[in-house]
Amino acid sequence: MKNKGLLILVLVVVIATLAGCSGGNDGKLVIGIDDKFAPMGFRDDNNEIVGFDIDYAKAAAEKMGKEITFQPIDWSAKESELNSGRIDMIWNGYTITDERKEKVLFTKPYLENSQVVVVLADSSLTKLDDLAGKEVGLQSLSSAADALDANPIKEKIGNISEYPDNVLALTDLKTKRLDGVVIDEVVARYYMSKEPDSYKLLDESLAPEQYGIGIKKGNEALLTELQRALDELNSDGTAAEISTKWFGENKVLK
Repeated sequence: MKNKGLLILVLVVVIATLAGCSGGNDGKLVIGIDDKFAPMGFRDDNNEIVGFDIDYAKAAAEKMGKEITFQPIDWSAKESELNSGRIDMIWNGYTITDERKEKVLFTKPYLENSQVVVVLADSSLTKLDDLAGKEVGLQSLSSAADALDANPIKEKIGNISEYPDNVLALTDLKTKRLDGVVIDEVVARYYMSKEPDSYKLLDESLAPEQYGIGIKKGNEALLTELQRALDELNSDGTAAEISTKWFGENKVLK
């Protein structure tokens, strides 16, 4: 009887574990996003989640025959959300880095990006060295922080403030509580297109980078299935159409 009780306990644990990690096996995928990361994924005037990555994910899910849900998450806890099983993918301008490769599986890069510094249009700052002694902001636990850490200018900056998202950092820039914001170039150029007289970029960028989609380690099957779908979107021109919609040109890597 003891052995029978132990067997039942083991089965209960296994079932509970499988139930907690969908991994797309039930035909549904939960995608973790930062819903203030325009133009990749953000809320429009109707509070609908839109963006390049949103359209790209929907098109890939259709290829895969999956239903998807977009789950806004605390970006600073994105890998924890993935590894806990609360989301199946991190897909929202997620930069591929060596440190992150130790935590998640990545698709092939699908978009080029770089970390830049945005300042007000009437600012006298023009190059990185001009940030010496200045107030600089960035999104916490982002690749912007990594890029700044790797650049000698960090030691010369007066103060660095971290924000939950880029929108708050840009708000403080507009009110002149900050002198500059380290941010993804694709995000910076989106806001510059909306307010062309408000911002400009410093002449030098901090670091080039590439975006990828993160999947929980050990789930190679989902990674393979997703990559196949992305390759098909490239081949049939869908990726180019989505890119042109959001960027005015095809920026998707092949």
